[in-house]
Amino acid sequence: MTPEERDEIQKLFERKNGLTELAKIVTADNNDLYEKLIKDMGETGTKFQQWWDEKAKQYNWESHPNGNWEINFQTCEITLVVNEA
Repeated sequence: MTPEERDEIQKLFERKNGLTELAKIVTADNNDLYEKLIKDMGETGTKFQQWWDEKAKQYNWESHPNGNWEINFQTCEITLVVNEA
């Protein structure tokens, strides 16, 4: 994977994490902010998953029903992590 591709997913990853943290403090009492947050979380989550799906297809990454890919942002390496449950 290229550094540019890494930067794309890192930006989405950081945004997704930031929104998750924000969701812990925003209440439904602030309806406008709450609705905007929910919408943004949905859009960001969709973009995040689409990025992984597109790259998996492009690079023909191995997959597993109980697995997920992780990226090392330092090296741009992708690893399949299988959860043995």
